Amino acid sequence: MSPSGEVVASVSSALAVLLVLLACVELGDAAAAVGVYRLIQYDLAGAPLGSRAAALNHHAAAFPLPAGADLSRSALVAPLLDLPLAFLREYLAEKKHLGGLLILLPRNISAKNVEGNNDDKGEPKNVLAELEKLLMHEEVPFPVYFAFHDDNLDNLLADIRKIASSGQPASASTGGYKLVVPSAEPKKVSSPTISNIQGWLPGSKGEGDAEQLPTIAIVANYDTFGAAPALSVGSDSNGSGAVALLEIARIFSRLYSSPKTRGKFNLLFGLTSGGPYNYNGTSKWLRSFDQRVRESIDYAICLNSVGSWSHDLWMHVSKPPENPYIKQIFEVQ
Repeated sequence: MSPSGEVVASVSSALAVLLVLLACVELGDAAAAVGVYRLIQYDLAGAPLGSRAAALNHHAAAFPLPAGADLSRSALVAPLLDLPLAFLREYLAEKKHLGGLLILLPRNISAKNVEGNNDDKGEPKNVLAELEKLLMHEEVPFPVYFAFHDDNLDNLLADIRKIASSGQPASASTGGYKLVVPSAEPKKVSSPTISNIQGWLPGSKGEGDAEQLPTIAIVANYDTFGAAPALSVGSDSNGSGAVALLEIARIFSRLYSSPKTRGKFNLLFGLTSGGPYNYNGTSKWLRSFDQRVRESIDYAICLNSVGSWSHDLWMHVSKPPENPYIKQIFEVQ
C-alpha cells in the first residue's frame, strides 16, 4: 500500500457465495451449485477499488472469443492460465462492459506450468500474483469470482466452448449455460477493530548509569490479504514473520531472566494488525507510546515474509536514510 494511503473504508464479505449453473438444453433445464469466492471490494484514501458489483445472471462465454464479441451480457469463464492479462487491462482501461468473470484456479497453485521449464513467469502462483495486483488496484465495475478447477468445471468449460464454436452465442433461444449468483449488492461494513499485542524485556543498567537505556523494537504484522479474502493463506505473509518474532521473544526472555545474561538494551516486541492496510495497526501502536519510549527506540526490525525461498533481503528505510549505519547497509545492497 502507498505510504500516503488511508485505512480501508469498506470491505466486502470474505465468505464464499454460491454460483448456480443453469443449463438450457432441448429436453429441459438442469442446475448445479458451485462454491465461489468474490473479489474483494474496498475503499482506500477515498478511491473505490476491487469489484463493485456482486449479482450475476448472464449466459456463459469462454475463450477463444469470436472477433468483435459483445460480452456486455455474458459471464466469461476462464482458467487462470488461459486468461490474458492484456485482455483484462484493455477492458478496465477502456471501461468496456463485461457481464461478469469467473476465474478457475488450479488446486495446486505452487505446481509448475510446464515440466522442465526454467521460466517461472508462467507458474500459477506468479500468474495469480500479477492478476491480484491488477484487480485489487483498479476499480472493477463488473462482478469477479474465483472457483477451484475440478472435473465438473472441466466438462462445463468444454460444453461452453462447444456451444461457442457453433457460431451462435448462448442465449435463451439457442441454449447454453447461464451463471447466476443470487446475491444482494454489497453494503459498506464498519472498519474492523485493530488489536495489537505487545511485550517488553527491560535491559540491565550498569552501576552509576542514570541514562535511559536504548530500545530495540522487533515488530511483525500477523494478518494477511488477498484478492479473495476467504482464499488468503498467509503462511509467508505474514505467518512466518509472526512465528519468527515469537521465537525470538522466547529465546531472549530466557536470556533476560538472569541479570548475568541481560543485555544493555530494552527489547520491545509488537505483533500488529492491519499490515496490508498501510500498516495501520503499527502506526496506531507507535502513536500509543509514551514519548520517552518512542524516543528511546534506537533500532527497529520489521519481520515480514521471512519464510520466502528467495535469498533477497528487502529493506524499508526513511527517505533518505537518516541513520548513517543503516544508510551504509542500504547503499551496499
